[in-house]
Amino acid sequence: MKDSKDYSPKITKLFRSLKRKHGKVEMPTYTDPVEAIVDALVSECMSRSAAARTAKRMKAHFLDLNDLRVSRKEEILDVFGDNSENAEKSAAAITQVLNVLFEKQNKVTLEALRHEGKRQAKKELEEIPGITPFAVGYCFLTALEGHAIPLNAAILGYLRDNELVHPEASDHDIAGFLERQISASDAHTFYALVRDEAEQEKTAAKKKIGAKRAASTTKKPTPRKKTATPKTTPKKATKKTQVKKK
Repeated sequence: MKDSKDYSPKITKLFRSLKRKHGKVEMPTYTDPVEAIVDALVSECMSRSAAARTAKRMKAHFLDLNDLRVSRKEEILDVFGDNSENAEKSAAAITQVLNVLFEKQNKVTLEALRHEGKRQAKKELEEIPGITPFAVGYCFLTALEGHAIPLNAAILGYLRDNELVHPEASDHDIAGFLERQISASDAHTFYALVRDEAEQEKTAAKKKIGAKRAASTTKKPTPRKKTATPKTTPKKATKKTQVKKK
């Protein structure tokens, strides 16, 4: 990444601050790497808390990954509780990845990747149709114990908005830069803490915008100025009325 020497101290300072504030984060465990891919595809466009709730509903609704594989998109979105464009993309990616794996080996698993070298395992992950770079990084980090920093749109936006990376750097360049700054043993903690920080900042920004809109709609109307009524001058008495008075 361009000017990486200038941004390296910023990342170090950020990570040190977040660790002091929150401490280390425990990494999840997966019995099969494909489970990590599904979790990643679900959570990529959601907050971590929303993704955890969604994953819980999915486990309660679908019998297993094969049941999820053959489910209709509408059913998956119903379990998500979300019909947005991002949710539709996630549902489509999940069924595509699971179907690719099933067609290739007649079962939904990636257990074989654990017996391969790290470089080869990552390469095979990247070649799965429908998988996203975030899902590759998340699976490689959590299920295959590789060195990766998963980056979704929220994290990338946070890093750029806070000038923690070069503004012209690509997503790929940023991932490589972060992997050089953060050790493999700290990679998951860094990812989780920065993601939480990014989501909190995004939520705070939304609340601020909502408060401004609410304030603008509840503004008291300015009172209208009273228009002065013109004074009516009494009419002069006519000759006839003057005679009557006499």
